[in-house]
Amino acid sequence: MVHFTCDLCGKDLTASGDRRHVVKIEAYPGFDPNEIKEDDLDDDPMEAITRVLERDQALSSDEITASLSKSFRFDLCPDCHKKFVNDPLGKEMVRLFDFSKN
Repeated sequence: MVHFTCDLCGKDLTASGDRRHVVKIEAYPGFDPNEIKEDDLDDDPMEAITRVLERDQALSSDEITASLSKSFRFDLCPDCHKKFVNDPLGKEMVRLFDFSKN
């Protein structure tokens, strides 16, 4: 038997018989194509490729991994799912804390 628990509150979803909600999140670098200008057409494409390769060789494996896309999957109980859908980025939770400005 497969065992499921809520990834937020830890509630056992297998024993309780509650419905389980699956949340999938994908994070990846955004790409906004630049407008091509007349000066861009004068650039040497081989020189541009060389610059990109040199830049990538200087990056550490952690920096390269951080720039790749990542996927996340969470199992949520009905209560946590409702909270997530109403505030997916957790902004409301941050507002609940009242930090002084010392």
